[in-house]
Amino acid sequence: MRKVTLRLSDGTSFHGFSFGYEQPVAGEVVFNTAMTGYPECLTDPSYAGQMMVLTFPLVGNYGVPPFTFAANGVADYMEGDHIYASALIVSDYSDTYSHWNAHESLAEWLQREHVPAVTGIDTRALTKRLREQGVMMGQIIFDDMPAQIPSATYGGVNYVGQVSCKSIIRYNEGVGKRVLLLDCGVKHNILRCLLQRGVEIIRVPWDYDFNSLDFDGLFLSNGPGDPNTCDLAVQHIRTFLAREKQSAKPRPLMGICMGNQLLGKAVGATVYKLKYGHRSHNQPVRIVGTDRCFITSQNHGYAVRTDTIQDGWKPYFVNMNDGSNEGIRHEKLPFFSVQFHPEAASGPTDTQFLFDEFVGLL
Repeated sequence: MRKVTLRLSDGTSFHGFSFGYEQPVAGEVVFNTAMTGYPECLTDPSYAGQMMVLTFPLVGNYGVPPFTFAANGVADYMEGDHIYASALIVSDYSDTYSHWNAHESLAEWLQREHVPAVTGIDTRALTKRLREQGVMMGQIIFDDMPAQIPSATYGGVNYVGQVSCKSIIRYNEGVGKRVLLLDCGVKHNILRCLLQRGVEIIRVPWDYDFNSLDFDGLFLSNGPGDPNTCDLAVQHIRTFLAREKQSAKPRPLMGICMGNQLLGKAVGATVYKLKYGHRSHNQPVRIVGTDRCFITSQNHGYAVRTDTIQDGWKPYFVNMNDGSNEGIRHEKLPFFSVQFHPEAASGPTDTQFLFDEFVGLL
């Protein structure tokens, strides 16, 4: 194992060893406190441009499942078509793995997909640093290659445009109600959850003017980065809402994660960056105005500012740890979105009923 250094933008350095692809890399350093789910996290498009720190100390002990796809192009076990995270940082990598569905080791997968990874880092100290100072840019530098110093930026970069599909993709053509899915970096389990409920999906690129298409409901997906770089999507959502408000039978809308932020911007709310985001499987949320609470899986660094939500709309869920917004909904019309991931994968499935609610409104 070659010696490497993780250097944060505040000058702090952590030393470890490489077990992934041997190439310097830079990105935004974020932490995830989930105990399991590294194959799903690494392939989640929402991690584009980020170096992921796993706080659970032992990683790799159950290997990686096969990267296979169903006939419709949806991955069987992963959340995207390749690894989207820029790098992986762990405390203790296990090169011995055992699991009924393991196909290869985590190191073999990372090396095959050209993704650097570091072990031997004190991830508890690193996470405390990120919680105190906020997420920051970082560099993974090989100690025997000091001349190769990578650089990267995160804020202001349109990562949604990088991970969204480039053309229209259709699933279950001619089957059931038709859902228009705006792909901002959709996780494959969102596709699975919708397809399991017997709908047709028209998946379009993030900047596609979908208002000219024929569909029964609009779905806004998750995605990476700053929602303020997605003005075209916001404009198209705003046009949809204006038309549906004039309709005798408005078509429903549901959003997840980035979809919540884009909907918020479309109706006049502002979005801000959280100090260190929510990336875990154990975020408690509550339906506003009730005592109904749920444990959710989350992965986002931005949030809707609750006090900027416009008249006619109201907060739907609230985060019970920090009070941040976890969803909005219209007071009368069938439009709602959530900041967390009801489809999880991996993570709790407490809120999958939201897909039932959306499909029931079609």
